[in-house]
Amino acid sequence: MIDKLKLPLAGALLASAALAWTPAAAQDCPRGDLDARYCDEDGDLIADIPTDESQLIDPDTLIFAYTPVEDPAVYKTAWSDFLTYLEEVTGKDVMFFPVQSNAAQIEAMRSGRLHIAGFNTGSNPLAVNCAGFRPFTIMASADGNFGYEMEIITYPGSGIEKVEDIAGKQLAFTSPTSNSGFKAPSAILKADYDMIPDRDFEPVFSGKHDNSILGVANQDYPAASIANSVMNRMIEREVISADQVVSLYKSQTFPTTGFGTVYNLTPELQEKIKEAFFTFDWEGTTLEAEFSKSNEAQFLEMNYKDFWDVIRKIDAANGVSYACE
Repeated sequence: MIDKLKLPLAGALLASAALAWTPAAAQDCPRGDLDARYCDEDGDLIADIPTDESQLIDPDTLIFAYTPVEDPAVYKTAWSDFLTYLEEVTGKDVMFFPVQSNAAQIEAMRSGRLHIAGFNTGSNPLAVNCAGFRPFTIMASADGNFGYEMEIITYPGSGIEKVEDIAGKQLAFTSPTSNSGFKAPSAILKADYDMIPDRDFEPVFSGKHDNSILGVANQDYPAASIANSVMNRMIEREVISADQVVSLYKSQTFPTTGFGTVYNLTPELQEKIKEAFFTFDWEGTTLEAEFSKSNEAQFLEMNYKDFWDVIRKIDAANGVSYACE
């Protein structure tokens, strides 16, 4: 069950947008794991843009949300220059929506109150299948490298020297929809260490990566699974110091936050939004100031089918369903 959105989205403006939006009736078409309201005629695993013009929307104000990983105020500032450029390219007003949870972000897009978003790695498949999310880009370094690793961390002097030492202790996850904060470590701990939550250790949920990282740094949690891109930015901003944490495990590289649009924006508007992402000049901007801390410097074109293949496999190993309830 996706939690209901608890935060207001600019009052009457968004209420009217929600009233103007209605889900398409279930159609007899190929859709794979997609919800019944979507079709996938071309087999790319994301919702097709409706061919019926009555199902398309062209809002005067576009709502943008970035995945809830740290203090929303930090990212409202970080995204300000890009969103100004997005207004210039699209000719639309753009509003930043500071979401507080992955579930709220997905529900906002599913119910027609969110048009452009960056969904975290683990939430991407659910956003694609339940909310009609069409991701097309991720952040990358100047030389085209991208991604992050899941790390299991502890603090110096915790008595935990290796992953197996977590047995009988607490391990902090972030949320069930997070790849590095829950899905990947659950699959890895089970497959490689025969360690299962509740049986071998006590799972707790912090809500966000920064909560888990701060929890370990302040010795509130003995260990946590986190995205190291978030941790690296927190170290760069001196929220924590590198000597407050110790890494016990580092995973393969995963794709980072995927950015895209809701499926039923007009094709012309979707192309304008893509244009804004791919022509944005990062140099000297608020976006560069924040994301250069994790060595990101451009938007790289990607496709969900290929880039998220490993994430879908992790979901399959964990028995994750993409059914919308």
